[in-house]
Amino acid sequence: MRGKRRIASWLLASVMAIGMLSGCGGAAETGDGSAAENQVTAENSGAADTEAPGGQAKEQGEYVPELPTASEEADIFVEPVSGLSDNFIMGMDVSSVIAEEESGVVYYDEDGSEADLFQVLADAGVNYIRVRVWNDPYDADGNGYGGGNNDVEKAVQIGSRAAKYGMKLLVDFHYSDFWADPAKQMAPKGWEGYTPAEKQDALYEYTKESLQAIIDGGADVGIVQIGNEINNGLAGETEWENVTRLLERGSAAVREVAQANGQEIQIAVHFTDINDYDQTMQRAKELADAGLDYDIFGVSYYAFWHGTMENLTQVLTDIAEKYGKKTAVLETSYAYTLESGDGFADSVSETDLVEGYAATVQSQANCVRDVIAATAAAGEDALGVFYWEGAWIPVGSADAAAENEKLWEAHGSGWASSYAAEYDPNDAGAYYGGCSWDNQALFDFNGHPLASLDVFKYVRYGATCEPAVDYVRECAVEIGIGGEVALPETVDVVYNDRSKSGEVSVTWNEEEYADIDTDVGGTYTVGGTLGDGTPVTCELNIANVNCVLNPGFEEADTSMWIVSYEGNVNPTDVQDKETDALSGAKAFHFWDENEQEFSVEQTIEEPAAGDYTLKANLQGGDVGNDAVVYLYATVNGTTYQSDPVTLDGWCNWKTPQITDIPLDGASDITIGVYVKCAGGGWGTIDDFNLFCQ
Repeated sequence: MRGKRRIASWLLASVMAIGMLSGCGGAAETGDGSAAENQVTAENSGAADTEAPGGQAKEQGEYVPELPTASEEADIFVEPVSGLSDNFIMGMDVSSVIAEEESGVVYYDEDGSEADLFQVLADAGVNYIRVRVWNDPYDADGNGYGGGNNDVEKAVQIGSRAAKYGMKLLVDFHYSDFWADPAKQMAPKGWEGYTPAEKQDALYEYTKESLQAIIDGGADVGIVQIGNEINNGLAGETEWENVTRLLERGSAAVREVAQANGQEIQIAVHFTDINDYDQTMQRAKELADAGLDYDIFGVSYYAFWHGTMENLTQVLTDIAEKYGKKTAVLETSYAYTLESGDGFADSVSETDLVEGYAATVQSQANCVRDVIAATAAAGEDALGVFYWEGAWIPVGSADAAAENEKLWEAHGSGWASSYAAEYDPNDAGAYYGGCSWDNQALFDFNGHPLASLDVFKYVRYGATCEPAVDYVRECAVEIGIGGEVALPETVDVVYNDRSKSGEVSVTWNEEEYADIDTDVGGTYTVGGTLGDGTPVTCELNIANVNCVLNPGFEEADTSMWIVSYEGNVNPTDVQDKETDALSGAKAFHFWDENEQEFSVEQTIEEPAAGDYTLKANLQGGDVGNDAVVYLYATVNGTTYQSDPVTLDGWCNWKTPQITDIPLDGASDITIGVYVKCAGGGWGTIDDFNLFCQ
């Protein structure tokens, strides 16, 4: 039991050496017991030993930050969330902080002075810290796997530093040697070959010893997670009965440690992908059916991955009402920029941005505020929100990747080091490198707090500021080849105070589009300014304009499409299944066990005069040797038809087309697809396109 030996050999000496450790003074120990190469700066270690701005430094655990008691002027606008309890969790996961500091990262307070990160967080209204714990994130030579190298020793340091500034600790046991999530739940190396029963005993002992070490180190532990995002397994077990037995042993260990120390520690079970409501509720039911002893049903909620905030509220509400459990959002975040600070690709890019939130500091604050509001709306059993890795920033600059890599490898400040390949060859071994989260931190690339960090202290009473543009919604104009440029007179502006958002007049730079040759296709960017001088841009796309309405069936209103079919059963529908669509998530779908004959068509009223081309995209199979499938267009009684289409397999997309369809500008055109096929035949039709040649 390699992980167990590591704790046993370190525990007594570590607790004696650390005691009421501030986490900043001495050399931090690495996984092999040697002193870390770098120490946290003296400025950080002594930041709270004297009276400091933002609060009063007393004995450990008694630091009291000065937080607002009413709405204040600030650098961001924050709409207050009413009814938040005094104990509502404003949490943050800062698991990578030790590795960051060992790599040379320095954090600053709002005045620009070097400061202990934990004081900065406390002064910003953060009242809870979360830390992940891996059993043994090192190879046989003591080289760390990265991602903070978060073993028990790191948790002791982080927990004691949090306690020094009055913040409680959530201990997040992954029961793995590296990242655990829905895609992978690998057992620790020390548990390799264990039977489920042996693994249960090992998890119980590991939880007891680890949690006791963290408490002895000075942490004020309030919550313990037994597993991380365990939707599909835990510690190498995928059979849910085995997972449940592991959870029972972890729960028993936490209860025993809490009782032995005279403390109240709540137990959380953690899931993600809550956009799948049915699966989430099923897991809650299974825990109830098993009689698992736990307190909090915790979820991850990232707005760019996990559906609407209305669904978040519904999930938390229903868990509390149906199963009598408290709830919490254990992970959330949002991007404030699309730049990468260390030259390593980030997890969230432009395509992930959510409607209503741009990659700006104000939008980041708004998203966090709205997640807090959605959580609080679930009622008094919703305990709060944790922001994930809000201080994980670059250890170097974006143009110094080679130097950054040395730090990632030496101190584990990247998401994974090359040493992790032995344990996780398919993921870490292939993609190891730097921080993929720096554009979602609540600190800039140089360690200065962003204004969005203060959302935690302002969200109860709100914050006001001078009206300012947060972002301008995308402005794009598409014209047909040979058409005239007509840019909009207004653009949709979103302000820091969303209530002031709306259409605003814009002045375009005529010189930038006056010489554009509209007879040549292409995309051009035209600049302009608002009345207050804010610069805006409009993307002008000169191309063949598609005359078809809802050509890819993505819009909810499909009334423009008419389906005619033979027989008593309509074999068609609009299917929401991204893997069967050419683009987007939806496509027109057909299947029936009986022979099918149908057409789907749309009539377009009086397109401009010219010669037109019609295209569509089809895929399918099992249609039979006598199947008849083709694209057609009808104008003034004349029907034009494409060559027959052969549907011969999934994702073998076919694109029939008809060219030289004459339109006089006063006539309608009906376009469509005809299908006659055998029973069992299936397929999808997507992305019609009718354009002037």
